[in-house]
Amino acid sequence: MRVALVVNTASGSASAELTPGAIRARIEATGISVVPEPTPDAALPARLAAAADLPGIDAVVVAGGDGTIGCAAATLVGRDIALALLPLGTMNLLAKDLGIPLDLDGAVACLVANRQTRIDVGEVNGSVFLINSVLGMAARVARHREAQRHGFSPRALLRWAFGMVRHLGRYPRLTVTGTVDGQRRQLRFRLLAVVVGDYVTRPGEGLLRAPLDGGRLTLYVIRKLSLRRGLRLALGFAIGDWRQLPEVERAEIGDLTIASQRRALRVMNDGEVRLLASPLHYRIRPRALAVIVPEERP
Repeated sequence: MRVALVVNTASGSASAELTPGAIRARIEATGISVVPEPTPDAALPARLAAAADLPGIDAVVVAGGDGTIGCAAATLVGRDIALALLPLGTMNLLAKDLGIPLDLDGAVACLVANRQTRIDVGEVNGSVFLINSVLGMAARVARHREAQRHGFSPRALLRWAFGMVRHLGRYPRLTVTGTVDGQRRQLRFRLLAVVVGDYVTRPGEGLLRAPLDGGRLTLYVIRKLSLRRGLRLALGFAIGDWRQLPEVERAEIGDLTIASQRRALRVMNDGEVRLLASPLHYRIRPRALAVIVPEERP
């Protein structure tokens, strides 16, 4: 097996011991051939594009968090080169969805097995996302997620929670015109999320998605999000009944257009915030990305 390796040393759980050289050595110790990265000093998108264009490689191995993985997916979507994950981020959401071990040795063992499958990819205005695309309070979430960058200590979680609560009452609801599978309607919300696939409810396991190749998007709309509702929603995540709460509106969709009087809308794709020109056009790209997964997926 011949692979290209791209390591983002700025990822959330990267450490001084997990250098690109150390990670490469662990992979090569299994007998896999690692091709030297052609542009290691370039920006991350250019590094990933150059790695994907290397001749004769079977996969691009990406060591990093969800943002790094999303950047790699944008490069590899629609191609036959597989994406292999070495989770080094804070959340590692896609790795959890795929059942990839979060420790380096386990992830490398998964790479050695080389079991490939294809998963769906979401797209909005040409920008791909693998997990979800969020509008509304996304910018506030992004500002305060830095409290989690260096692990889930009680102090970090408390600081993040207080930051979120402080903005619940002040952040206005957003009003847009949505066209869902050809049906036009007005949407007024505090938070809207377009999810690739759908979440499954497993108490104590957070937000996991299954299946990842169903060819559908799921729309979640939360119209009101007061402090009381926010606390009840958090409890719902913990015990697994959040989808049954009256403030959560859910619908399976094929495509979605969101129009606004604003020239651009702030969108958070897989945790990365960007401004996208209105209207927003969402679609699903079924089985557009090849990924390496464990032999036995949970």
